Amino acid sequence: MKITTSMWLWAAFLVMLVGGVHADTPANCTFDDVRGDWIIYETERTGHANIDCDNMGPIVHKKTVKLMYPNVAVDEFGNHGTWTMIYNQGFEIKVSGRDLTIRNWACYRAQKKESVAPKNYTLQHTLQEHALYKYNEAFIQSINGAQNNWVADVYPEYELMTMMDHLRRAGGRASKVVSGAIATPANIITRLRSARMPATWDWRNVSGISYVSSVRNQASCGSCYAFASMGGLEAGVRILTNNTQQPIFSPQDIVGCSHLSQGCDGGFPFLIAGRYAQDVGVVLEECSPYEGKDDVCRTNPNCVRHYTANYRYVGGYFGGCNEEEMKIALVRGGPLVVGLEVYDDFLHYRGGIYHHTGLNDKFNPLELTNHAVLLVGYGADEETGEKFWIVKNSWGENWGEDGYFKIRRSTDECAIESMAVEVVPIP
Repeated sequence: MKITTSMWLWAAFLVMLVGGVHADTPANCTFDDVRGDWIIYETERTGHANIDCDNMGPIVHKKTVKLMYPNVAVDEFGNHGTWTMIYNQGFEIKVSGRDLTIRNWACYRAQKKESVAPKNYTLQHTLQEHALYKYNEAFIQSINGAQNNWVADVYPEYELMTMMDHLRRAGGRASKVVSGAIATPANIITRLRSARMPATWDWRNVSGISYVSSVRNQASCGSCYAFASMGGLEAGVRILTNNTQQPIFSPQDIVGCSHLSQGCDGGFPFLIAGRYAQDVGVVLEECSPYEGKDDVCRTNPNCVRHYTANYRYVGGYFGGCNEEEMKIALVRGGPLVVGLEVYDDFLHYRGGIYHHTGLNDKFNPLELTNHAVLLVGYGADEETGEKFWIVKNSWGENWGEDGYFKIRRSTDECAIESMAVEVVPIP
């Protein structure tokens, strides 16, 4: 397996897996594909984030590193570090202990010592992309008749959108995870720490004060990952400054300018709220107002950049997440960027505690995609005791419960407890 990457901090190798894979997404590598011995080839280091790795220069550094279970990395000199997969698209290694605040970039090429057989993944495109969405009243009635936890409803504006518009709103094809992580069981120490957390929590109302920015609408662009990431950074700044700073960051800068995403076709919050915000920085909304297009980068070059200090998957690495870890991180650090599988019944959510009904309708054959949203709180129903998460969506205030939804907690509903990301911005 050979892989190539773009510009990255030398102390944090981030490798996007592209070699030997044919798919609609960049890759679909498993943990076992990545685990093992790697040779990392590095070009000359530079202090410029605009380094072009399409034509890699001469290799001047070479390292070997062993990636072990669950997240241990050891280089050729015996130095220990950490690593994590980035969904099924790549991996990041931090080893040798260099100062991550010094931004030195280089191009990397990596080769696994033990070859991995090529894979061939093709996502089935079952919908007519340019056909207008059509309601099936019977489907909505069947949802409401099959359960009483949540209410499905009609959104008339949906019929003005094409099937591709809906697919993009649900994450976009480039965010598709063919085989992602699952929530891992919590150990006894984590369960004890989680038990000390409040019974309910909501960052929209902490002693009467909200630390969450307003709900926005991504429209028909697959930019949920950018909105969720910027929402997480916005909340983080508000928390760290006791609401004295209330920035609104620009999703359009991500959609139009970032090389770590696929614009309106999707992306991954770990790379945006974490890597991009730490290396390149994000800008305020007025520096690049939202257009919902990815055709060109129009960010004002004179605008100040705002950075992320630290970021990580909840649990420490991709695959280490669970409900208890999420509760602890949420209360102690702030809202978390999470992903969930969007099924066709979710589109019709109006209120209540969502869970996937399992009902499917041929009339609305939407593909499963990975939708990024912002987790802001948790609680339990007073009558039934059913536990839920409180989540901010990016489909406008007229959707769901004023732009939010509740979803069943502690069951990894729609994979929502499998890969949360926490970030610490620099206010």
